[in-house]
Amino acid sequence: MVTRTAQPPADRSRLYVSVVSDIEAQILSGTLKVGDRLPAEAEIARRFAISTRSVREALQILETKGLVRRRHGERAEVVRDDVGQYLDSLASTVSALASREPAYLKKLMDVRAMFELEVVGRLAAGEGTLGGPIDQALADMRASVPDNDFLTFTAADAAFHRALVQALGNEVMSTLHANLHGIVAEVIRVSSSVPRKTSSEGLAEHEAIYERILARDVEGARALMAEHLENSGSYLQRAMAAAHPNSEAQEN
Repeated sequence: MVTRTAQPPADRSRLYVSVVSDIEAQILSGTLKVGDRLPAEAEIARRFAISTRSVREALQILETKGLVRRRHGERAEVVRDDVGQYLDSLASTVSALASREPAYLKKLMDVRAMFELEVVGRLAAGEGTLGGPIDQALADMRASVPDNDFLTFTAADAAFHRALVQALGNEVMSTLHANLHGIVAEVIRVSSSVPRKTSSEGLAEHEAIYERILARDVEGARALMAEHLENSGSYLQRAMAAAHPNSEAQEN
């Protein structure tokens, strides 16, 4: 049940803010649970003394945040009550944006770099547990090179980066990265499709990064990862420019 709490006088141009604040607070506190349906737009409008247009603006923001889901002809449904569900919804939102606006893929590469430069530095400094999935991802990449198996290589490429993050043992970071993993894999798939980057060159970059981590060379590992991600970003821009000649990807 959506109830209204006391709010200060609102800016008439942003009347939806009080609706967003109240409903978000109720979802996060557990008053509204996953699967609950919000009241009809007209009822919410009456409770908050605003127009149904303002209610729709509020619901759109709540949907973008991953808190509710709207379907035509149905009342909005609460779809999250924890971080994992929120991040899954966020990843879907970013993926949809990327499919419409290729420049979002480049922005995602920036986020990826923030994660992975920190991760390799800390792994090289002795944190986390190496081996296992990292070794397997490299083995899969090596096996794919002779046959020029593009799909296997790109899947193993993405698995390598995911395994590095998981090796650190930070559950929050792993959850964040895992929920963006599908989009990261798509970035790798697109950027690796540019002919100038061969599988053997990509394999060599990954092996060199891991060697520096095993050697406990913090600066070397970070430098090689930064170079690798910069190369991937460059290939990505070329691929995006070719696929979307009028997009923002050419301009950034």
